[in-house]
Amino acid sequence: MQVAAGSDGIQKLLAAEQEAQRIVNEARKAKGDRLRQAKVEAEKEIAAYRAEREGAYQKKISEGSTGSVATFQRLQSETALAVQKIQADVKAKKSDVMDMLMNYVTGVRF
Repeated sequence: MQVAAGSDGIQKLLAAEQEAQRIVNEARKAKGDRLRQAKVEAEKEIAAYRAEREGAYQKKISEGSTGSVATFQRLQSETALAVQKIQADVKAKKSDVMDMLMNYVTGVRF
């Protein structure tokens, strides 16, 4: 009877080992499934973040170019006003400068 009891114990050990192997395999499969799912979710989050950042970048570019155009137009108008002021000053002082030049060249005082 001891042989039968020993054989029964071995059978129980083999069955327990097979059950443990099945549990380990199921756990590995579940882990792999969770990793795949996590990867898919991470890729979705990355894509959403990338789209958000790209949108912000494009908005910044469009604001910058609009700002550049506005700045360019502002500078053009300021430059035109400065040129007009200089031309007005030249026109106003032209006769005085001509008189000074004639005085130095001819020695005659006007």
